[in-house]
Amino acid sequence: MSIVENRKARHDYFIEETFEAGIELQGWEVKAIRAGRANLKEAYVIVKDGELFLLGMHVTPLASASTHVHPDPTRTRKLLLHRREIDRLIGQVERAGYTLVPLDLHFSRGRIKATIGLAKGKKQHDKREAEKERDWLREKARLMREKR
Repeated sequence: MSIVENRKARHDYFIEETFEAGIELQGWEVKAIRAGRANLKEAYVIVKDGELFLLGMHVTPLASASTHVHPDPTRTRKLLLHRREIDRLIGQVERAGYTLVPLDLHFSRGRIKATIGLAKGKKQHDKREAEKERDWLREKARLMREKR
């Protein structure tokens, strides 16, 4: 069950492979994400000191947040993966010209997980081609409905 989806990522990148990663969150963030107050539109993943971090994810704090906690909506959050996966991703990103983008946040056995994608950037003509293909599929479905 998806909580938040980054639709822009699929438009701007070719997604080669996806990984499910845990996220290091604070209590107020979990409550806000469960309420659907997260945004992945400008988010991206970086590699620092052999670890993966999620930058730019905006979590709007709830009005009922605790008084002693000063929430930072765009703080850097650590992603949790197995060491082998991290090493493989680092190798791909550094050598092959790939990038890591967050695709969505979802629940997995009651925990909030992030799906990150190993992606290669699309050129402008690729985006136009994908849009034409999508329009043609929509038109084809409409014609089939009218035919019945």
